[in-house]
Amino acid sequence: MEWLGMGLLFERPETGQLLLDCKHTWGLVLLAYVVACAASYATLSIANRVTHAERAAARRNWMAVGALCLGGGIWSMHFVAMLAFEAPIAIRYDLPTTIISFLVVLTAALLAMKPLGHPKPSLRQCLQAALCIGLGIALMHYIGMAAIRSVATLYYQPALFALSVAIAFFASLAALQLALFFRDHHDLLHELLKLLASLIMGGAIVSMHFTGMWALDMVVPEGTPLSLQSTANSLQLALSVALIALLSIGSGLGAAWADRRLQSKEHDLLRVNSLVRQLDLARASLQKVAHFDPLTNLLNRRAFNELFAERLRSHASTQQMLAVMFFDIDHFKRINDSLGHDAGDELLKVMAERIRSTLRDQDVIARFGGDEFCVLVGMNTQDEARNLAQRIMQRMKEPISLSGRHMVMTTSIGISVFPQDGESCDELLKHADLALYQSKGSGRNSVHFFSSHLKNKASIELELEDELRQALQDDRELLLHYQPILDLCTGEISKLEALVRWQHPRLGLLSPDRFIGIAEANGFIAELDAWVLRRACQELHQLSLCGFPELRVAVNCSALNLSHDDLPEEIELALRGSGIRAQRLELEVTENALMSNVNQALSLLQRIRGLGVSISIDDFGTGYSSLAYLKRLPLDTLKIDRSFLFDIATSNADQQIVQAIIGMAHPLHLKVVAEGVETETQLEFLRSVGCDFIQGYLLSKPLPLAELDTFLVEFRLRSASNVVPLRNG
Repeated sequence: MEWLGMGLLFERPETGQLLLDCKHTWGLVLLAYVVACAASYATLSIANRVTHAERAAARRNWMAVGALCLGGGIWSMHFVAMLAFEAPIAIRYDLPTTIISFLVVLTAALLAMKPLGHPKPSLRQCLQAALCIGLGIALMHYIGMAAIRSVATLYYQPALFALSVAIAFFASLAALQLALFFRDHHDLLHELLKLLASLIMGGAIVSMHFTGMWALDMVVPEGTPLSLQSTANSLQLALSVALIALLSIGSGLGAAWADRRLQSKEHDLLRVNSLVRQLDLARASLQKVAHFDPLTNLLNRRAFNELFAERLRSHASTQQMLAVMFFDIDHFKRINDSLGHDAGDELLKVMAERIRSTLRDQDVIARFGGDEFCVLVGMNTQDEARNLAQRIMQRMKEPISLSGRHMVMTTSIGISVFPQDGESCDELLKHADLALYQSKGSGRNSVHFFSSHLKNKASIELELEDELRQALQDDRELLLHYQPILDLCTGEISKLEALVRWQHPRLGLLSPDRFIGIAEANGFIAELDAWVLRRACQELHQLSLCGFPELRVAVNCSALNLSHDDLPEEIELALRGSGIRAQRLELEVTENALMSNVNQALSLLQRIRGLGVSISIDDFGTGYSSLAYLKRLPLDTLKIDRSFLFDIATSNADQQIVQAIIGMAHPLHLKVVAEGVETETQLEFLRSVGCDFIQGYLLSKPLPLAELDTFLVEFRLRSASNVVPLRNG
């Protein structure tokens, strides 16, 4: 078969002379290999730019550059290698045929670059591309061989011809796979591997060429003169082609390197911009956390104080009035205790929204923590602030549904006004807080403005707090008075109620109602109760030595102290320290203190009762007065509140209540003490309904220990003479 002057698949003719004295210039062969390796390296590098190009136009441009580097490099390698071929006959090349060979390999290179534009080309696409480029390289080679013009006829050995085509196909497939592998890697190791792969690919391309040359047989007519031709022109032309090819490939590599650096900087800039945006978002988030309450989305204390200072400076320059309002939800703790903190949080969000909806746009609202809110309002008169506060109170009273329950909440409000109540933020906030405290102390659900009286009261209480704490620490100024309790059955003084007093160096003798609240509010009521307990036990022991060994003493226990688990241990320690029997001590707790946490109180009272100490309910009738609780609690005595005895001579209702209490207590084996007895009429009524004990001014006022001893001795003497003194002093 003859094609393009080449004999394929046929035996060489019988006539003619086979040229055996053909060789290659090895310097040019090496140069051809360098060109092939450079083209391979450029193709692997440009494949990376094809993948990472963000625009379609840029991707097409890089595919064209890669095709030029690959196709041009392979064609240049082939041309230089052909110039390295030396034969004993004159050889020249046909230009049009040579150009056709270049266009063929360039088309094949374009087909090879196409799969690199896909993020993940399939195996089928790779095989098709490898087949196209392999055939293209083979066609380029053999078309280039067909460009030879000489007296010789070209024949190819079929086996070696097929091997050269196979090498072209597998070299193309390997080039595609390597390009796909290296296009997403930029580290040093992969750059070295890419260089090694380029050397192997260059070797494969050169191998294809020389396998094709190995398959070539050149036959000239017999008698043709043979002599080696000069290689000077071939060497010069080969070097020129190689130089042009290497410069073109270098330009493509330089462009790829510059583009990669530029894209890397762009990506770095994008990452920096992204980090800046993230930092801005984080800063905004931190600013929100720093200035806003996360639950209600209101300003927090810090942000409020900053805004308050700014508003205060503005109002100071215009002398316009500014009101600071403190809000506190009444009995909020009950919601948390009964319905849980989730319900409490929901209540706070609802209340915050209600307050905000009542305010004007220029007013400022903040949540200070817990159930405490603060509002800043510009105004012209105090009445404006009062009317706004009342509108908020009405809005807060609207029913709310929490955990399936409908309830109505109220609020207490304290207000201070700039400039009359203070000229600094701290001073105005403190005065609004004092006014709020006054509202809560006045029964809640009310509005109070700050007054100088509140400030004086707060200053006095602060001073009293410090002095009371010091008096407890130094064990001075505090003392006990005892009010006798008469057993109506035996006519004897059977026990005493210990009542604490404070002998203040400036204010004189202070009753408990002046300082017990201070101790409770400031967290040292437990220390005060412990002191009373120890002192009562010690002085009861002194009375025993004076001839009253069976006398008992009743000691009051505050509601806060009733929640301390170590109370039984304190009582046992006081008993042991004084040496008196537990049966001579009685612990008095108020009904409301008991009922605020019955389950905890029940466990605690059972432990105290286990010591042998008696338990008494004080002020009975003013709280729940539940028979079910009386059955459960380990009690010994009920004390009827004095409020039921004031009008007992004329009030049928009070008589019925007292009689009902006694009638309820006796079946439960409880003794009854009536306190506040001041008249004979009250005494006679109590005797008639079966009351067990009485105490009050009819019998005696509370006495210090020194006077109590004299009173007890006189009472015993008169009792022995059947003359019972029912009033002292």
